[in-house]
Amino acid sequence: MPIRKLPESPPSVHFLGPTVFLVALGVGMGESYLWPRLVLLFGPEIRWLFFIGVTLQAVVMLEMARYAMATGESIFSGAARIAKPIMWFFFITAIAVYIWPGHLSAGAAALEQVTGIPWQASAVIGMLLVGVVFTLAKVIYDVLEKVLSLTIGILVVGTAVVAAMVGNLSDLTSTLTGMFHFGYFPADAMSAQWFPVVVGAIAFAGPSGMQQMWYTLHLRDKGAGMGAHIPRIRGLRSAKEEEAMPSRGFMFDTDDPDELRKWKGWRRWVTFDALLLFWGITMLVTISFTVLAQSAARENPNVKELIAAGDQDASLNAMADAFGSAGAPVLGSVFLLFVALIGLNATLGLFDSFSRGQADMTYHFVPGARRFRLSHLYAGFLWGLIILGILILLFGPADGPASILDTLSFLSAFAMGAYCIVLLLVNNILLPKPIRPNLLINLIIGFGAVFYLGMLFYCLFAYGVVVS
Repeated sequence: MPIRKLPESPPSVHFLGPTVFLVALGVGMGESYLWPRLVLLFGPEIRWLFFIGVTLQAVVMLEMARYAMATGESIFSGAARIAKPIMWFFFITAIAVYIWPGHLSAGAAALEQVTGIPWQASAVIGMLLVGVVFTLAKVIYDVLEKVLSLTIGILVVGTAVVAAMVGNLSDLTSTLTGMFHFGYFPADAMSAQWFPVVVGAIAFAGPSGMQQMWYTLHLRDKGAGMGAHIPRIRGLRSAKEEEAMPSRGFMFDTDDPDELRKWKGWRRWVTFDALLLFWGITMLVTISFTVLAQSAARENPNVKELIAAGDQDASLNAMADAFGSAGAPVLGSVFLLFVALIGLNATLGLFDSFSRGQADMTYHFVPGARRFRLSHLYAGFLWGLIILGILILLFGPADGPASILDTLSFLSAFAMGAYCIVLLLVNNILLPKPIRPNLLINLIIGFGAVFYLGMLFYCLFAYGVVVS
């Protein structure tokens, strides 16, 4: 890679950054739907698995940022430098996993209960709305950062208010202690019906699937580290203004003490993102929803039996009832609208990230693709994903929004185990020794690979199912 100067890092303490995308994707249906459903079934003690999942993802986030900030390249380019088939594996995996519009479907199901509008119709309208917004945006990153920052603020404050209204001190205590109930795993969870859902929920503890890999592209568009030397992706309407994209990233001189000083500043900046903005906000939101789930169990004593019997909407209905019990019944409808907003918020981040990642791989590694601008490729993948998503909603094999979400979450565990292996290879082979991860970090990432893939393959071999 050509050698260039590393920019000076911004202050470590900040409010906005590319982590807003991971928080938007992390504060989604895992926290508001999958995990409350498991708490209603198995109790708050099951949340120790969430604690492990989201903590592991914070470390993964830092390691994804290591390569992206050091080179200005995405992790996909790093994978291609190891072996191009690895990169193409993720290209295909992204299509197989993210054609399932699970977040939007679950949010649309909540909206249906309030408005009566069929969930398929509102989900289709939501996807078309996302496509129009990204097509008209001048610089896509700028629009997304503003929109997601606003919606995340609403979600964080809103969930805390909801929890305070309907919960009590006992709910909060059991929620917090449940995070450290290591080893708890009820016998009912070890079944073909629920074990795949548990595996998927662990993958959905924070941003799931390939979202951490796409984070490297958001870092680049933010201008983090050597990403400052790479042009930004524009919306289709402003594609002609896009600067020429370099064929490779850049590296700074790791033998220069001043460059290493700046590098440490960037690592402090992204560590603040990982620990406070990502881990902290995600944990706060899921604590609020767990408190709400326990309140829902008191308001609806039969909700556990309904969920166990296959009533996929029972958990959302019970939490809406709990919210309504804190004041006027209309508050139950407000809660369901809140869940619909979460689904749309996550979809904004997912559709952008998928299109960004696929366009990046196509532009750099498909012969002849550079005759197009990166913005054109982005728009092609965006609208292709929207069309496929609409077809799945209307004619797909999954039975309802909950099944679509369960399928998406389980497939995400496969992608996450695979990218942990790629991280170990890329950061320890391609980066200069002074900026490589230490032994402890490598052990944690290695544990992640075994954790995700081990659970997934156990589920396949033990039960012979992906999602029941």
